[in-house]
Order: sequence, then C-alpha cells, then structure tokens
Amino acid sequence: MAERPVVIVSNRGPLSFRIDDDGELVARRGAGGLVSGLAPLVAGTDAVWIAAALSEGDRVAARQGMVEAEGFRVHTLALDPDTYRQAYDMVCNATLWFLHHGLFDLARRPRFDTRFRHAWQAFRDVNRAFAEVVAAEAPDGAAVLVQDYHLALVPGLLRDLRPDLHTIHFSHTPFAPPDVWRVLPPDLGAELLAGMAAARACGFHSARWADAFSACCREQLGVAPITFASALAPDPDDMAAVASSEGCITELAALDAVLGERAFVVRVDRIELSKNLLRGFQAFDDLLAHRPEWRERVVFGAFCYPSREGLPEYLAYRQEVETLVRRINERWATPGWTPILFDPIDHFARSVAALRRADVFLVNPIRDGLNLVAMEGPMVNDRDALLLLSPEAGAWDQMAGVARPVHPYDVSGTADALAEALSVSRADRASEGRALRQRAAQRTPADWLADQLAAAG
Repeated sequence: MAERPVVIVSNRGPLSFRIDDDGELVARRGAGGLVSGLAPLVAGTDAVWIAAALSEGDRVAARQGMVEAEGFRVHTLALDPDTYRQAYDMVCNATLWFLHHGLFDLARRPRFDTRFRHAWQAFRDVNRAFAEVVAAEAPDGAAVLVQDYHLALVPGLLRDLRPDLHTIHFSHTPFAPPDVWRVLPPDLGAELLAGMAAARACGFHSARWADAFSACCREQLGVAPITFASALAPDPDDMAAVASSEGCITELAALDAVLGERAFVVRVDRIELSKNLLRGFQAFDDLLAHRPEWRERVVFGAFCYPSREGLPEYLAYRQEVETLVRRINERWATPGWTPILFDPIDHFARSVAALRRADVFLVNPIRDGLNLVAMEGPMVNDRDALLLLSPEAGAWDQMAGVARPVHPYDVSGTADALAEALSVSRADRASEGRALRQRAAQRTPADWLADQLAAAG
C-alpha cells in the first residue's frame, strides 16, 4: 500500500466491538463513509488504525491494547466519558460543525462562556490522548493520516512528540471562510489553525475548502500552509455488490410494487441541518401545487435517517421535517397515492434499491464537504436518472457539467428543475445518465488514499 508504515487516526474506527453471551469480544465492521472508503484498502495490511472507544465493547477492546480482527490492527482509546462528551458534543458537533457549514443563528449562537471554555479544555485533552497513543504506537517515520475536525490539534501535538512522523490532516467537512471563522474567539481560532497547519499538508475534498483554510491561516497566523484537494469516492465494487445483493433485490421489488409506473424522485440523507431537507420537500410541494399534471404520477422517496439526536437543534429539525412531510401528504394524497415516501430507517440495502429505481436524484445541501450520494446514485442506477445537485456540495467539483445545478435556497427554482428533469423521457436522458455514470466512476477510494500518502512524502 505504501513504502512507509501507515497509521490512520479517526474518531470512529473500522470495527465496533461487543461482548457475546459467552463473554467473548466480537468485532464487526463499522459504519460511515470514511470506514467504507478506507477499510477495504487497509484490511490485511500492517496499517494501524487508532480510534475512540464508542461502546462498552470498544472499551473492553481498549483494555487489550492493539486488537487484530477482521484483517485490521486497531487500537481504541477508552477516554473519560464526560471529557469525550464535552469535546464531541459541545465543541465538535455543536460548534465546529455549525461553523464550517455556516449554520449558526448568530443572533443567538454561539456563546463562548465559561462552560464552553471547560469543554474546549476537554477537546484539548481528547486530542492529546490521541496524539500520545500515536506517538507510542507509530513506527519510525510512519505516515500518519489524521482524519477530520475532531482531531484538528493532533498534528501540532505530534510535531512536538514525534517529529519523525509524516503527518497529514484531512478534513471531511467544508472549511469556514475568514468572515465566518472570525466567529471563534481569536485564541481558539488560532489554536485550531496552528494545530492543523503543523501537518506536512492539509487535505480537503474540494479546492474551495482548501482555499478557505489557507485564507484563514494567512489572516490569523500569517502563514500559508501546504494544502491539497482530493475527493473521496464510492467504492464501485462495494456498491455493485450491495446493488446485486439479495437484500437489495428484495427491497427493489417492494419499491416497484408501491410505485408501479410512477416517476421516482429520490434523496438519501441523514436528517441533518446542512442537507437542506425542508427546502427539498417545499420544492416538491411547489411542484404539485403549480404543475397539477404531476399529481399521482410521481413519488418523492426520502430515505432520511436521524443524526446527532443528542443536540436539541437536531431533534427540533427532525420534528420539523416529519411535520412538513405529513402536511404535504395530507394536502395531496389520494387513494392509492402517497406523494412522499418517507423512510427514517438507516437501511443501506433499501437506500441502494431506491438509488437503482430513481428517475431523478435530489441532492441540494446548504453546504457539504463532499456528498457521496451524488456519485453513488449514478453509479448504481438502472434508469439513467438525472442528478439535481447543489453547487455548494464538494461533489460539484467532480460532477459539474453533467449534473443539473439547483440553488439550495431557491425553492421555486428547485421545483422548476424537478419539473424539467421529470419531463425528460428515459430514452432522451440516456446520454446524460451515461455521462453521470462515467463522471461518478472517475475516482476510487484508492486514488484518495494515494493522494494522502503522496502528500505525506
């Protein structure tokens, strides 16, 4: 895989552990885009993966030190639960995520009070714990691939603890531009930037996010660190295996039974503020209101599962989404036709079945570091579906010119784009569908990993 030994550092690891009825530790493959992209590439190699213990089984595994299972060499950190909660919930999820996605209601939030400063110290402590384990475990001269904003301070700490390591930091979110970054108190903002900039290079899914990071560093640190842009991509073999699996075929048959000959608009998302679900449903409502010819002829499949429900903003957003879906269905439904098929269960085979059956994909985030669905959809689709994509997604860099743009805030414009896409016959959209598939397949997870290792030197 690489000439240098490799250490991967992330909040969530490639395995999750549980204790079975016999008291034995059992490992299973973890979830998430990072794990699905990287895991097949490092399984069976000498790479070490360091991650936080997120379950009681993980904490048992942590007491064993390095665990070898399912082809992985994993070291999980059993962090103090309250320290981890403050760092993860208050700093990472409730502050840095909102900052990078431009989601703050600035009249009310954020508020950097004494309680937040205590949480920031917890964030430092978690990052130091990771750095100390890496320093103890990493072979001489290893390439250390630190993943995401949860661990932004780790490169700076490793520079002091193990200057022989070749550390890369990769951000999976957008990066806030300077006018948004200034929301952070200057001392905290400078600490974060300096932590990341201590890496040999900082990677992002889009050159836009790399440029924003560089601009923040120039303004606050007076330096321009080395950056690179490298988009993660879906694993085509993995997607093909899921799409052809018995579970997916069963789900596809169930969808066909519900849909019949109706057109199918599909979105697959977490119920996440940045994904812009509300305006997507409002655009569909606008379509039905002003283009009555589509009533009873189209179904909007929304395969949207809850996320970050420990935060009140997310609970409120989920309730708002579910209320809007219910209102639209009550307004337009007829016997035998429910306009929105809303499925809040995280069921990957079912989601892939929906992507296969789609006629139109709607991917309209307010801001997104990448958005793998914009590539996964065309990769598995059977019907030359058209892609409506927000240019605010990092995936726009790869899909521009073949995807159809939708402005994330323009509800009526999105309704117009839906009407136009739905009006294209399957025969007439064949060339566009083919171009989408080709563009989606341009890169693989191996390309993304190779770019990080090249940047590590």
